[in-house]
Amino acid sequence: MLISIALMLHILAAVIWVGGMFFAYCLLRPALGTTVDGPTRLTIWAETFKKFFPWVWLCIIMLIATGFYMINQLGGFSAIGNHINLMGGIGLLMALIFKFVYLAPFRHLCRGVEEQKWEVAAYALGTIRKLVLVNLCLGILTIVSATALRGW
Repeated sequence: MLISIALMLHILAAVIWVGGMFFAYCLLRPALGTTVDGPTRLTIWAETFKKFFPWVWLCIIMLIATGFYMINQLGGFSAIGNHINLMGGIGLLMALIFKFVYLAPFRHLCRGVEEQKWEVAAYALGTIRKLVLVNLCLGILTIVSATALRGW
């Protein structure tokens, strides 16, 4: 029963994180790029990330906690398939990329918006955009690893 709850929370956290990146990159970015001026767009992004990033931290904590719990319940790392090890490795890389985004470009974006230094904010947003694309691709690969590569 508890492993089912852990799996549900694990999948929910992955959906929130990867789905949020998909929404931001594939839908919000193109919409804002064609409909609002630069300072307004940068301000919207800063505010959006301020709301989304605490959820990402929560998702990372939930993914790590539930992942280790399930691995432990299944008999440890030696008892799980390579697809789970791959999923965990990619997930760790994603968490490290997010940590960098949060500690560097996100802070520059917020500071640039607050101080109305639009070139600084735009550069930071460009960096975030590229890293979100990397993490989105890694997130999709993680989902593929967990599902399609099962039994590998």
